[in-house]
Amino acid sequence: MNAPAVRPTELPEPSIQPIQGWHCTHIYYRFDRSILRQFSQSEVGRGIVEFADILNPRSTTAPTRLQTFIVSGHKADFGLMMLDPDPLRIDGVHQALQASVLGPALSAVYSFISLTEISEYVPSPEQYAQRLQSGGEDSNSPAFAAKVAAYEKRLPMMNQQRLTPELPNWPSTCFYPMNKSRVVGANWFTTPFAERNEMMAEHAQSGMAFAGRATQVITASIGFDDWEWGVTLWARNPQYLKEIVYKMRFDQASARFAEFGPFYIGYIADAPTILNHCRIIQGL
Repeated sequence: MNAPAVRPTELPEPSIQPIQGWHCTHIYYRFDRSILRQFSQSEVGRGIVEFADILNPRSTTAPTRLQTFIVSGHKADFGLMMLDPDPLRIDGVHQALQASVLGPALSAVYSFISLTEISEYVPSPEQYAQRLQSGGEDSNSPAFAAKVAAYEKRLPMMNQQRLTPELPNWPSTCFYPMNKSRVVGANWFTTPFAERNEMMAEHAQSGMAFAGRATQVITASIGFDDWEWGVTLWARNPQYLKEIVYKMRFDQASARFAEFGPFYIGYIADAPTILNHCRIIQGL
């Protein structure tokens, strides 16, 4: 008797768009004032208009999400955060800046490439209920049932925000890349999932204490960049950025297992405000 034919696994069509979620790019620039001083007044005028057009989030060529901000300190003058299903639409903004009139005076000093994702540590309604029980709540109480039902109702919206995030217009923002450590005695990737899950639950609880004051988007960069994840924070006040990062450093997931890259602090601003703040308009 012949064995049944093996049917090939159905695969998605080849595409540069993620099966789930969006591409994300953070990129930071510095102005070269010595080159800017060589521009004519006509070039300056055209460059300013072009710069504002390229960084207009309502432009027909803009990525689905485009946020611009002034960067504090010497690392950069301004930065962009962009998200879209098409990575080339995102990269098109960078290429347009480089090819613009002001392009010769722009240096890209740092970039970070990643994807949005739903973390494996986001609990299902059943896991959420188990966490409540572990915290001492009575699984037979009406309050317990109401909490689980409320979580189940908002979970799809929370996951949608993780995959296709709306970017808050709060004034302060911070970005940093991070890894999970692999050192002997603190190797995240050899730690059992149950322990990792418990530590990430603690980490999430710390963040929830800042609801309404700070919010975040976590993107995954494994296979895309030198770091494994990128953390973008926004806050109603820059002090909250300091406070939430400090508080979460004491969580086991951070204190034992986290390794951090450079921090970039910024303040949300449109293109004309960036040019004005960087003295590009006045100085030319």
